[in-house]
Amino acid sequence: MTQSTPQRVVRRGRVFPEIQWTDEQKAQDRARREAFYERCWVIFERLKPEILDKYYGWYIAIEPDSGDYFIDQDKEVASKMARDKYPHVIHHIFGINETGVSGRIRLREDLEKMDKFIWKLI
Repeated sequence: MTQSTPQRVVRRGRVFPEIQWTDEQKAQDRARREAFYERCWVIFERLKPEILDKYYGWYIAIEPDSGDYFIDQDKEVASKMARDKYPHVIHHIFGINETGVSGRIRLREDLEKMDKFIWKLI
C-alpha cells in the first residue's frame, strides 16, 4: 500500500503581518527622511566649492546634527569613519561631483516605483 504525501501549502504574504503601517505613518516617515536629507544637503552645498576640485569623484559622509563630514575615495570607508565616530547616529553619503549623486542617475518615475515597492515590504 502506498501512502500519498500531503500537498505542500505555499504560504505567501508578509513576514510580520501584525506590523502594518498606516498611510499617515508612511507619510510621516517619508517626511522625516526628506527633512534629514535636506539637512545633509545644506551642509554638502556649503562644502562643495571647497572640496569639489580636490576630491572630485570621492565620497563624503555627512552627520547633520554636528556638521561633521568624512571624505574618502571609497564610500564604505567614508561610511565606516562616520560610524566609528558616531556609532548610533545615521549619516548620509554623497558623491563629490556637481550633483552629489553617485552611480546611475535614475528617473523620478524609477524612484517613485522603488519607493512604492519598499512600502509594500514594510
